Amino acid sequence: QYFLLVPDTRFSDIELREEEGIPTEEFLESCYAIVPGLLGPTVFAPVKMDFVGNIKKINQKFITNKEEFDTLQKIVLHEVNTGVAQVRNSATEALLWLKRGLKFLKGFLTEVKNGEKNIQTAL
Repeated sequence: QYFLLVPDTRFSDIELREEEGIPTEEFLESCYAIVPGLLGPTVFAPVKMDFVGNIKKINQKFITNKEEFDTLQKIVLHEVNTGVAQVRNSATEALLWLKRGLKFLKGFLTEVKNGEKNIQTAL
């Protein structure tokens, strides 16, 4: 059995900064808000672990310099310019996998919304 709680912090509430991009702190808050709502100990356990691990990697980079890394784009550009973007466990790699996880979750929820009752089929 599974269900999702609707978080208070929503991605749709994030205001993009004109030239700078997606605010890191608000994005991370929205990501963290999803995790407790993913209920279902067996089906979503790996998804939860993956989400949390990637969120933590991005947050670890963010907290090293909150002013410099106030947008996701600034984090990625910094890692590209310093040659660590493709290094395992970089914030850039974590962001890539987090984006993939969010797309997977969106696809799953779309299937459920469209009436799919079988979890395996929806997944």
